[in-house]
Parts: sequence; C-alpha cells; structure tokens
Amino acid sequence: MGRLDNKVAIITGGAQGIGKEAVIKFASEGATVVIWDVNGEKGNALVDEMKTKDGQAHFSKVDITDINSTNDAAKSVAEKFKKIDILINNAGITRDASLLKMTPDQWKQVIDVNLTGVFNCTKSVSPYMVEKGKGKIINTSSVVGIYGNFGQTNYVASKAGIIGMTKVWARELGRKGINVNAVAPGFIATEMVQTVPEKILENIKEKTPLGRLGNPEDIANAYLFLASEEANFVNGAVLSVDGGLVL
Repeated sequence: MGRLDNKVAIITGGAQGIGKEAVIKFASEGATVVIWDVNGEKGNALVDEMKTKDGQAHFSKVDITDINSTNDAAKSVAEKFKKIDILINNAGITRDASLLKMTPDQWKQVIDVNLTGVFNCTKSVSPYMVEKGKGKIINTSSVVGIYGNFGQTNYVASKAGIIGMTKVWARELGRKGINVNAVAPGFIATEMVQTVPEKILENIKEKTPLGRLGNPEDIANAYLFLASEEANFVNGAVLSVDGGLVL
C-alpha cells in the first residue's frame, strides 16, 4: 500500500525540476496526479513516462497567473475525479537583478507567478476541499524567503509572502479540516540553479553542514510527508529543507 492511495493531487509546475520529482514520487505512493504547467511538451512527455512506471498522471495546460484558467482547471479535476485531496503550489520562476537594476517587468513577472499564482490556485481548489471537509495544501517558499538574498528582491518578496499566506490560510482553512503548510527549500540542483555561477555554488556547499546542494527528491519527500496522513496534526508550519544552510 502507498502512503497516498486513492488520493487526487494537483502539482503545479510539475513538468520539470522539483515538480517532476514530486509527480513521480506521489504517483509511486498511489496518488492520481494532475500536472498543471504551461509547458505542454514536457508535461505530456512526463505523462507518457509515467505510463511505463505504472503511475497515474494527467496533464493540463494551466496559466496560474490567470484565475479563470485555474478555476476551469480545478473544476475539470473535481468533475473527473470527484474530489481534490492535495494541492502542491510548486510552480515558480526567477528574474534576478539588484534593486537598482531590476525592471518593473522583472518584478511583476515573479510576483504574478510566484505569489498571485499561489493565491489563484488555492482560491480555485480550496472550495472543493471545504466541500469534502478535508485536504492538504503545501506551498513552496524558500530559504531566501526567511533570510533574504542579494539580487532577489522580487523572488524573496514572493517567497516571504507565501509564508504569510500559509499562516493565514492555516488559521482560516484549518477549522474546515484543511492542513496548510509550507516547504522552504535551500539551494536545490535543478535547472533554475544552473544559472548560478559555479563559484557561488561551491561557496553555498561549503556553508551547508551537509556539504552539498539538495536534490529534487529531498523536496519531494518533504511534500510527501506533509501530504500524507502522518502530518494530520501539522498546520501552519514552514519546513526548512536546506541541509542546515542557515544554522
């Protein structure tokens, strides 16, 4: 038996990186996984890949910055599977620049995806959880959302905002049977981190007590715990998964 048997999970940004690893992990634990992503090519390729792993995965092209898109997608999932048990707000982007060099467009793009996108998805999905009287919502913040980081005003603002929203929703939705928590990854070896200069990555490894970057599976495992029955009394928490970087 899997830890997520008979559960229906939506994972945003599930076509690549941490999201892809979470899709594979959740499907292997018995969940029916619905991938929400703007990348149709990678999303459909992952669905095909999952067929060879005996996993249940489906893809929907969803623009999380558009509330109409998330509303339609949530309705489709609820109608097809009769429920939504889990929402992983994993999708995110970076547009790094120092404050003096950051453009209004760079600010808006990151806030639209990382912060407004999380609001839209949760706004669209939560009513179906409220109807059933239970659900698990996991929001992806970041270690930099807690401690800040040079050159990431937009990203840090979005990830700090996610922590704030998580705590509000834990209060509001907890009484309706819904657990809302956040995961704050450290530096994870994904496509997003490949843009960071090697010298900086080596410095990060040196500062991390475990002496390495995280793997996508490290974060997928954190998602799995918070989505499982084992975390039924965890609500409003921010789980740092950073190898001890900020100790």
